[in-house]
Amino acid sequence: MTTDTLTVYLGLGSNMGDREDNLRRAIEMLKQRLRIGQISPVYETEPVGNTDQPHFLNLVCEVQTRLAPEGLLALAKGIERKLGRTGKSGAPRPIDIDILLYGDETLETAELTVPHPRMAERGFVLVPLAEIAPEVTHPVSHKTVTQLLKELKTGKQGVLPFITV
Repeated sequence: MTTDTLTVYLGLGSNMGDREDNLRRAIEMLKQRLRIGQISPVYETEPVGNTDQPHFLNLVCEVQTRLAPEGLLALAKGIERKLGRTGKSGAPRPIDIDILLYGDETLETAELTVPHPRMAERGFVLVPLAEIAPEVTHPVSHKTVTQLLKELKTGKQGVLPFITV
């Protein structure tokens, strides 16, 4: 645990079961340990990589925490397990929680890389992140989220606002 409160951005996604409820439940669980700031609108997105699976609902949320990156990762993985995620990477999942940015820090361990190593390539991360933190600067590229989104080859392709009826 650090003594300073840091602003962290988390990416949440769900493509199994009641996707909207999975996101809501994950946010509620995060609120038990973290101070939640802004939460982006929800987007429906096409899967990346293993595309033979259902579409995702994705959002990004801003949190304030004193947890060290490893503690935050343990919290995220614990919530994923409680909501039914099994360990297989790339498979459909009820919830996925990624640490996108941890203040302006960089970290690379066997378990965690911050900033998220593929965030600058993913519209499903940059579109919602740009909604709540357009001027936040990526600590490695030194580009704002808005700049990264403009440079994204696929742009907003496959990332659509999710509207409930």
